[in-house]
Amino acid sequence: MTCLLGAAQQLADASGDWAGTLVVLFQPAEEWGGGAERMVADGLYDRVPRPDVVLGQHVAPFPAGFAGLHAGVAMAAADSIDITLHGEGGHGSRPETTIDPVYLAANVVARLQGIVAREIAPADSAVVTVGQIHAGTKNNIIPPSAKLGLSVRTLDESVREKVLGGIERIARAEAAASGAPKEPQIDYVERFPLTVNESAATARTFAALEAALGEGRVIDPGPVAGSEDVGVLATAAGAPLVFWFLGGFAPERFPDLLRTGRMPEDVPSNHSPHFGPVIEPTLSTGVRALVAAARAWLS
Repeated sequence: MTCLLGAAQQLADASGDWAGTLVVLFQPAEEWGGGAERMVADGLYDRVPRPDVVLGQHVAPFPAGFAGLHAGVAMAAADSIDITLHGEGGHGSRPETTIDPVYLAANVVARLQGIVAREIAPADSAVVTVGQIHAGTKNNIIPPSAKLGLSVRTLDESVREKVLGGIERIARAEAAASGAPKEPQIDYVERFPLTVNESAATARTFAALEAALGEGRVIDPGPVAGSEDVGVLATAAGAPLVFWFLGGFAPERFPDLLRTGRMPEDVPSNHSPHFGPVIEPTLSTGVRALVAAARAWLS
């Protein structure tokens, strides 16, 4: 947001040097995947002109002074799923009088790992993470239900459908195998589309970024498993999307990046409590990148 403010100021100060319309968009609720969709539904493009291109950037665990841009599928689709498994509670000393949802949940968690390992082709990519398990209130009480929280990442729509279908199938089948009194409740609580950078627009923007940051300072990180909802803005406008990553870590933490192209493994990722971008040159680079990308599209 700070980079965008800086870029807007610079472009406004130099408005005599370019022609066109610049829309500077501060979108809320990116973290749960609903902000862009809600803005579009609220009539975003009735309030501002439909853009010819949607540009954006996100700080990432790259060296400050660098940017990362990949044409095609750049970020994964994401689905956050809550599954409530129903049982019949009772006393821990008499499990035979119950249907134990904790045991049921454990079997569901174990079986879910087989989706990626045994149902997805090695050439494809998918992640199924169980990030939450909630059940029970006391050691000697078998609870009436258990709740799982899942995060799913895929880079292809057909793979996405297969993984989600497998999750629902396994949850229902394990519930039936345990004699559950009713089928699981499956709720999709957050959903992100694939982030797809249009090839021609990406090439044009890549050249502008490299001219602004320096040769070799715009790298191709390939598709990443993180997710974004910025693509909703481009799809709704019928415009190409170009979304890149802004390096934020001290450059000395990446001594071999230019020589080998490999990222070190000890750099904290986004959302880690140890993720801490340096102020400079992160901010100045982010401003420069946004200005250069916008100027590539403004006459």
